[in-house]
Amino acid sequence: MKFKKPRSWTQWIRRFCQFVFFVLFIILAWNLHFLDDEDPTGIYKIFFHLDPLIFLLTLLSTWTLAGLSLLCIFTVIITLLLGRVFCGWFCPFGTLHTFFTWLAQLGKKKKEYQNRTSAHRVKYFILFAMLGMSLFGGHWFGIFDPFSFFYRALSTGVFPAFHIAIEESSTAIYKEDPKILGVPVTKISEPIYQKLRTHVFRMSQKTFYTEGTIITFTLLLVIGLNFVRPRFWCRYICPLGGLLGLISQKPLLRLKNDESTCSNCRQCSKACPAGAQPDQRGDWLPTECFVCWNCVASCRSDSITFQFQVPGKKAIATGKLDYPRRTVLTAMATGTVGLLGFRVAPQSKQGQPFPETLIRPPGSRNEREFLQRCIQCGACMRVCPTNAIQPAGIEGGWEALWTPKLVPKIGYCLYSCNMCGQVCPTQAIQPIPLLEKQKIKIGLATFDKGRCIPYSYGRECLVCEEHCPLSPKAIYLVERDVTLRDGRVVKIKQPEVDPDLCIGCGFCEWSCVFQDRAAIYVTTANESRNPKNQPILVFGDTYSTGTENSSSPY
Repeated sequence: MKFKKPRSWTQWIRRFCQFVFFVLFIILAWNLHFLDDEDPTGIYKIFFHLDPLIFLLTLLSTWTLAGLSLLCIFTVIITLLLGRVFCGWFCPFGTLHTFFTWLAQLGKKKKEYQNRTSAHRVKYFILFAMLGMSLFGGHWFGIFDPFSFFYRALSTGVFPAFHIAIEESSTAIYKEDPKILGVPVTKISEPIYQKLRTHVFRMSQKTFYTEGTIITFTLLLVIGLNFVRPRFWCRYICPLGGLLGLISQKPLLRLKNDESTCSNCRQCSKACPAGAQPDQRGDWLPTECFVCWNCVASCRSDSITFQFQVPGKKAIATGKLDYPRRTVLTAMATGTVGLLGFRVAPQSKQGQPFPETLIRPPGSRNEREFLQRCIQCGACMRVCPTNAIQPAGIEGGWEALWTPKLVPKIGYCLYSCNMCGQVCPTQAIQPIPLLEKQKIKIGLATFDKGRCIPYSYGRECLVCEEHCPLSPKAIYLVERDVTLRDGRVVKIKQPEVDPDLCIGCGFCEWSCVFQDRAAIYVTTANESRNPKNQPILVFGDTYSTGTENSSSPY
């Protein structure tokens, strides 16, 4: 069964598929910020569920199917039949690289031959290193997974930058009120801005992320590599591409180069963005080929075509995966050693609250299992309505890089929201009912009485008590006598925290009148997920510390 002279129509179908899936990915990522409790979330996780790398490594690190989707089997079946068609036709990150590869090649009169090099092995090395890490309970591959990478960059960098650019440029035009041919530009810009604000942004609050700049520059660096080699990321780095390459070693759809008509012009090799060697008969590399059909379209003599392998007929010869077993073992050992290096840090001591400001979203599993599941995708950050969930730096150790944390000074955990658990693709943050979420303690508020106005300055301030969302409130007021400088004694209402009620939502810290450093702050103490971090004495029990059942060296 042959596809003759596909040329333009095959490529246009492929481009159409790339465009549709790329736009779908962008729309789903953008609209995630505007979900509410009644909206279904399954469609927003579909790309992560189609990713067999997420499924495999999460399964190996947790040894459970909880929170995993079998939808990735569809990707595996397609790869077995057609090769790495997922990379060339459906992957939105691959589409981005295709576009910038096209830009990089504009104006180039002479294209280089693009055959296999030893650098192709790097993605397999990364894949096996991640496999070795996962076998011992590590889960750091979200840094390299293409869906997690792209989603994280969009959520924490690209989308916020786009919003800020529109807001600030519109404000600048409005203030300057420039004119073109006597017509105010604001007559055009303001209606456009209002439409964007109403129908696109649907909010006035801009979002900011602590690691957003670094994550965005990482994306720009990866995009820039396409000017060095076509689809550099897909060729040399992508571990998902490496996994799909392993699966596609013997696909049913194979490239056939007709020796009788081929003129050895090597135009197919120049057109190949993967270095899959379509010009070398019997040595075409299905493990590298994106099935983009560029080689077929570029052939001047119609010598190249894709053909299904018919059972019973002589097999079309293909090249083999050049990856020695010794290198596989080296890669897995590297991943294992890397994980041990992560675990040497004190932040990795199981059950210990390192550091005190690493507050996880409500519903997060215990820290070890949380890190075994979190793929650093940024979905929880994007869906958070108050901008409270931020990507962590290395304060929690390298293993926790870019995992979600709650920063109360930036935003607070909305009492009526549980969306972060609903959109998490691996259930690192568990999907829990709202009423149950409202009882989970993610931390404990504490007063800095050296800064708190009623304690230090002899004046009343009720802001934190007024903003506490609980009923009864976790912050209550105690009227006490305070002696002023002139000797007068006045009664001042001073706030206190009830540790039995406080859930650590951070609304008090966010609302504190001190903008530099709040006079009330939240730490991880008393968090429900960690029984070893319960320092508050049980009322009426002098000896109980909440850690009787925990192992202690003392």
